[in-house]
Amino acid sequence: MKMNLQHFAETTMNAKDAVSAKLGSCYVTIGDNRYLLMQLKNIEIKYEKDKSEVPILGRTTKGNKTNGGKITGSATIYHNTDIFTEMIYQYQETGLDVYFDMVLTNDDPTSAAGSRSVTINGCNINGSLIASMDADGEWLEQAIDFTAERFDIAKAYKILNGMQ
Repeated sequence: MKMNLQHFAETTMNAKDAVSAKLGSCYVTIGDNRYLLMQLKNIEIKYEKDKSEVPILGRTTKGNKTNGGKITGSATIYHNTDIFTEMIYQYQETGLDVYFDMVLTNDDPTSAAGSRSVTINGCNINGSLIASMDADGEWLEQAIDFTAERFDIAKAYKILNGMQ
């Protein structure tokens, strides 16, 4: 029996081109102040489309049409800064809400994909940890959930060899 080896000869990704989740930076701009958020442990920002079902005559399956969307994010930082808690405090004391921008850059020098930068504009936190202690814990962490108004891809990854 003769085996077809064509399937095994297809181009695959090189392991070195997987982008490290640990290499990168996040800068936060609040008003006139720009901070390197070196306390960042993890962050995830998503765009979720709002869709409506569209009944279509002559079909048993409904269609779906996008009619909007929203951006949400969540992050965990080591709780050794009050920049986010101060936003909530300002709102509590004045009623003025604080919006901020972020620039996230993934930069793994070993990957042929190169670096990628995304800007997230009009971020607004949902709330903030005020204080915490934990006798069984190792260090203090703060979870931050937020919404945003828009995003831009300031610098995109390169197309890897073999993809086209």
